[in-house]
Amino acid sequence: MTDRLRALPAETVHLWLMLVLTLTTGINDAVGYLGLDKVFTGNMTGNVVVLGMALAGGTGLPTLGPALALVGFMAGAAVGGRVLKRAKVAWSRGVTLLFALVAAMMCALGGLLLAIGREPGHVVMITVTTLAAVAMGTQAAAARQVAVKDVTTVVVTSTITGLAADSVFGNGKRSGTPRRLLAVALILAGAAIGALLLRVQLGWPLLLAGVLIAAATAVGAVHHQARPAVPPQLTQDSLR
Repeated sequence: MTDRLRALPAETVHLWLMLVLTLTTGINDAVGYLGLDKVFTGNMTGNVVVLGMALAGGTGLPTLGPALALVGFMAGAAVGGRVLKRAKVAWSRGVTLLFALVAAMMCALGGLLLAIGREPGHVVMITVTTLAAVAMGTQAAAARQVAVKDVTTVVVTSTITGLAADSVFGNGKRSGTPRRLLAVALILAGAAIGALLLRVQLGWPLLLAGVLIAAATAVGAVHHQARPAVPPQLTQDSLR
Protein backbone atom coordinates (compact mmCIF):
# COMPACT_ATOMS: atom_id res chain seq x y z
CA MET A 1 0.00 0.00 0.00
CA THR A 2 2.79 2.41 0.93
CA ASP A 3 4.74 1.54 -2.22
CA ARG A 4 1.68 2.19 -4.37
CA LEU A 5 1.15 5.54 -2.69
CA ARG A 6 4.74 6.57 -3.24
CA ALA A 7 4.48 5.62 -6.91
CA LEU A 8 1.67 8.12 -7.53
CA PRO A 9 2.57 11.47 -9.16
CA ALA A 10 3.01 14.27 -6.64
CA GLU A 11 0.55 16.47 -8.54
CA THR A 12 -2.25 13.92 -8.14
CA VAL A 13 -1.56 13.28 -4.45
CA HIS A 14 -1.32 16.97 -3.62
CA LEU A 15 -4.58 17.69 -5.42
CA TRP A 16 -6.56 15.07 -3.53
CA LEU A 17 -5.05 16.01 -0.17
CA MET A 18 -5.96 19.67 -0.68
CA LEU A 19 -9.48 18.61 -1.61
CA VAL A 20 -9.75 16.72 1.69
CA LEU A 21 -8.65 19.86 3.53
CA THR A 22 -11.28 21.82 1.61
CA LEU A 23 -13.90 19.44 2.98
CA THR A 24 -12.70 20.11 6.53
CA THR A 25 -12.97 23.87 6.02
CA GLY A 26 -16.65 23.44 5.26
CA ILE A 27 -17.02 21.48 8.50
CA ASN A 28 -15.18 24.12 10.53
CA ASP A 29 -17.12 27.04 9.09
CA ALA A 30 -20.43 25.31 9.78
CA VAL A 31 -19.44 24.90 13.43
CA GLY A 32 -18.23 28.48 13.74
CA TYR A 33 -21.23 30.08 12.10
CA LEU A 34 -24.07 27.84 13.28
CA GLY A 35 -22.73 26.69 16.63
CA LEU A 36 -20.34 29.39 17.81
CA ASP A 37 -21.88 32.84 17.43
CA LYS A 38 -21.87 33.37 13.64
CA VAL A 39 -18.10 33.40 13.17
CA PHE A 40 -16.35 31.91 10.14
CA THR A 41 -13.07 30.23 10.99
CA GLY A 42 -11.86 29.67 7.42
CA ASN A 43 -13.77 32.07 5.19
CA MET A 44 -12.35 35.46 6.14
CA THR A 45 -14.37 37.24 3.44
CA GLY A 46 -17.46 36.14 5.34
CA ASN A 47 -16.07 37.56 8.57
CA VAL A 48 -15.28 40.91 6.95
CA VAL A 49 -18.85 41.12 5.65
CA VAL A 50 -20.36 40.08 9.00
CA LEU A 51 -18.15 42.58 10.82
CA GLY A 52 -19.11 45.38 8.43
CA MET A 53 -22.83 44.72 8.89
CA ALA A 54 -22.42 44.41 12.65
CA LEU A 55 -20.61 47.75 12.85
CA ALA A 56 -23.53 49.37 11.06
CA GLY A 57 -25.65 48.46 14.08
CA GLY A 58 -29.11 47.01 14.58
CA THR A 59 -28.32 43.66 12.97
CA GLY A 60 -27.74 41.54 16.06
CA LEU A 61 -24.53 40.24 14.51
CA PRO A 62 -21.35 39.85 16.60
CA THR A 63 -18.33 42.11 16.30
CA LEU A 64 -15.75 40.68 18.71
CA GLY A 65 -15.82 37.12 17.36
CA PRO A 66 -15.30 37.97 13.68
CA ALA A 67 -12.65 40.57 14.56
CA LEU A 68 -10.65 38.13 16.68
CA ALA A 69 -11.03 35.44 14.02
CA LEU A 70 -9.55 37.80 11.44
CA VAL A 71 -6.60 38.57 13.70
CA GLY A 72 -6.17 34.88 14.55
CA PHE A 73 -6.26 33.82 10.90
CA MET A 74 -3.63 36.38 10.00
CA ALA A 75 -1.47 35.28 12.92
CA GLY A 76 -1.69 31.66 11.82
CA ALA A 77 -0.87 32.57 8.22
CA ALA A 78 2.10 34.63 9.42
CA VAL A 79 3.42 31.68 11.41
CA GLY A 80 3.02 29.46 8.37
CA GLY A 81 4.82 31.95 6.17
CA ARG A 82 7.68 32.17 8.66
CA VAL A 83 8.08 28.40 8.90
CA LEU A 84 8.06 28.03 5.11
CA LYS A 85 10.15 31.11 4.43
CA ARG A 86 13.02 29.12 2.89
CA ALA A 87 11.02 26.18 1.54
CA LYS A 88 11.93 25.38 -2.04
CA VAL A 89 9.59 22.45 -2.67
CA ALA A 90 5.83 22.06 -2.73
CA TRP A 91 5.68 19.58 0.19
CA SER A 92 8.44 19.83 2.77
CA ARG A 93 8.92 18.90 6.41
CA GLY A 94 7.67 22.37 7.23
CA VAL A 95 4.40 21.70 5.41
CA THR A 96 4.00 18.42 7.27
CA LEU A 97 4.70 20.16 10.58
CA LEU A 98 2.14 22.91 9.90
CA PHE A 99 -0.61 20.55 8.81
CA ALA A 100 0.10 18.32 11.82
CA LEU A 101 -0.21 21.38 14.07
CA VAL A 102 -3.56 22.24 12.49
CA ALA A 103 -4.79 18.68 13.03
CA ALA A 104 -3.70 18.75 16.67
CA MET A 105 -5.41 22.08 17.28
CA MET A 106 -8.69 20.93 15.74
CA CYS A 107 -8.67 17.69 17.72
CA ALA A 108 -7.90 19.61 20.92
CA LEU A 109 -10.71 22.08 20.32
CA GLY A 110 -13.13 19.27 19.52
CA GLY A 111 -12.05 17.43 22.67
CA LEU A 112 -12.53 20.58 24.74
CA LEU A 113 -16.09 21.04 23.52
CA LEU A 114 -16.85 17.36 24.11
CA ALA A 115 -15.46 17.61 27.63
CA ILE A 116 -17.67 20.61 28.40
CA GLY A 117 -20.62 18.52 27.30
CA ARG A 118 -23.07 21.42 27.07
CA GLU A 119 -23.51 24.65 25.21
CA PRO A 120 -20.36 26.64 25.92
CA GLY A 121 -20.37 30.14 27.34
CA HIS A 122 -19.50 33.17 25.27
CA VAL A 123 -15.88 33.27 26.43
CA VAL A 124 -15.34 29.66 25.40
CA MET A 125 -17.02 30.31 22.05
CA ILE A 126 -14.74 33.26 21.33
CA THR A 127 -11.68 31.28 22.37
CA VAL A 128 -12.57 28.29 20.19
CA THR A 129 -13.36 30.35 17.09
CA THR A 130 -10.19 32.42 17.47
CA LEU A 131 -7.96 29.36 17.85
CA ALA A 132 -9.75 27.58 15.02
CA ALA A 133 -9.11 30.64 12.83
CA VAL A 134 -5.42 30.49 13.80
CA ALA A 135 -5.41 26.87 12.65
CA MET A 136 -7.15 27.72 9.38
CA GLY A 137 -4.71 30.55 8.69
CA THR A 138 -1.84 28.14 9.25
CA GLN A 139 -3.47 25.61 6.93
CA ALA A 140 -4.01 28.25 4.24
CA ALA A 141 -0.34 29.26 4.37
CA ALA A 142 0.81 25.66 4.05
CA ALA A 143 -1.67 24.98 1.23
CA ARG A 144 -0.36 28.08 -0.53
CA GLN A 145 3.09 26.50 -0.49
CA VAL A 146 1.75 23.24 -1.95
CA ALA A 147 0.14 25.47 -4.59
CA VAL A 148 -2.57 23.34 -6.18
CA LYS A 149 -4.27 25.63 -8.69
CA ASP A 150 -7.78 26.77 -7.68
CA VAL A 151 -7.68 24.80 -4.40
CA THR A 152 -6.72 27.09 -1.53
CA THR A 153 -8.58 24.82 0.96
CA VAL A 154 -10.25 27.77 2.73
CA VAL A 155 -12.32 29.60 0.07
CA VAL A 156 -13.81 28.75 -3.33
CA THR A 157 -14.66 32.19 -4.72
CA SER A 158 -11.73 32.19 -7.15
CA THR A 159 -12.50 28.55 -7.95
CA ILE A 160 -16.08 29.40 -8.91
CA THR A 161 -14.83 32.38 -10.93
CA GLY A 162 -12.47 30.15 -12.92
CA LEU A 163 -15.17 27.52 -13.35
CA ALA A 164 -17.59 30.02 -14.88
CA ALA A 165 -14.99 31.99 -16.87
CA ASP A 166 -13.62 28.84 -18.52
CA SER A 167 -17.01 27.21 -19.05
CA VAL A 168 -18.79 26.80 -22.38
CA PHE A 169 -20.65 30.01 -21.53
CA GLY A 170 -17.33 31.80 -20.90
CA ASN A 171 -14.16 31.43 -22.94
CA GLY A 172 -14.86 27.76 -23.67
CA LYS A 173 -11.48 26.45 -22.47
CA ARG A 174 -13.08 24.15 -19.87
CA SER A 175 -9.68 23.73 -18.20
CA GLY A 176 -9.71 22.35 -14.66
CA THR A 177 -13.48 21.87 -14.57
CA PRO A 178 -13.52 18.54 -12.63
CA ARG A 179 -11.04 19.85 -10.06
CA ARG A 180 -12.99 23.05 -9.54
CA LEU A 181 -16.32 21.25 -9.30
CA LEU A 182 -14.87 18.90 -6.71
CA ALA A 183 -13.54 21.76 -4.60
CA VAL A 184 -16.94 23.48 -4.56
CA ALA A 185 -18.80 20.23 -3.93
CA LEU A 186 -16.50 19.24 -1.07
CA ILE A 187 -16.72 22.53 0.82
CA LEU A 188 -20.50 22.27 0.39
CA ALA A 189 -20.47 18.70 1.65
CA GLY A 190 -18.26 19.69 4.57
CA ALA A 191 -20.69 22.40 5.60
CA ALA A 192 -23.57 19.91 5.45
CA ILE A 193 -21.64 17.34 7.49
CA GLY A 194 -20.74 19.97 10.07
CA ALA A 195 -24.34 21.11 10.36
CA LEU A 196 -25.57 17.54 10.80
CA LEU A 197 -22.99 16.68 13.45
CA LEU A 198 -23.88 19.83 15.37
CA ARG A 199 -27.17 18.14 16.18
CA VAL A 200 -25.20 15.60 18.21
CA GLN A 201 -22.62 17.83 19.93
CA LEU A 202 -20.43 20.80 19.06
CA GLY A 203 -17.18 18.91 19.51
CA TRP A 204 -17.73 16.07 17.06
CA PRO A 205 -17.44 18.10 13.82
CA LEU A 206 -14.16 19.68 14.93
CA LEU A 207 -12.83 16.31 16.03
CA LEU A 208 -13.74 14.81 12.66
CA ALA A 209 -12.02 17.70 10.88
CA GLY A 210 -8.91 17.15 12.97
CA VAL A 211 -8.81 13.43 12.18
CA LEU A 212 -9.23 14.07 8.44
CA ILE A 213 -6.47 16.69 8.46
CA ALA A 214 -4.19 14.31 10.38
CA ALA A 215 -4.87 11.54 7.85
CA ALA A 216 -4.14 13.87 4.92
CA THR A 217 -0.94 15.00 6.64
CA ALA A 218 0.23 11.43 7.17
CA VAL A 219 -0.43 10.50 3.55
CA GLY A 220 1.40 13.59 2.32
CA ALA A 221 4.38 12.93 4.58
CA VAL A 222 4.71 9.30 3.51
CA HIS A 223 4.44 10.24 -0.14
CA HIS A 224 6.99 13.05 0.24
CA GLN A 225 9.63 10.78 1.78
CA ALA A 226 10.12 8.70 -1.35
CA ARG A 227 9.37 11.21 -4.10
CA PRO A 228 11.67 13.68 -5.85
CA ALA A 229 11.21 17.28 -4.76
CA VAL A 230 8.44 19.10 -6.61
CA PRO A 231 8.80 22.89 -6.78
CA PRO A 232 5.74 24.87 -5.69
CA GLN A 233 3.46 26.46 -8.30
CA LEU A 234 4.29 23.74 -10.84
CA THR A 235 1.38 21.41 -10.06
CA GLN A 236 -0.56 20.21 -13.11
CA ASP A 237 -4.22 19.85 -13.84
CA SER A 238 -4.29 16.11 -13.25
CA LEU A 239 -8.07 15.90 -13.44
CA ARG A 240 -8.43 17.79 -16.72
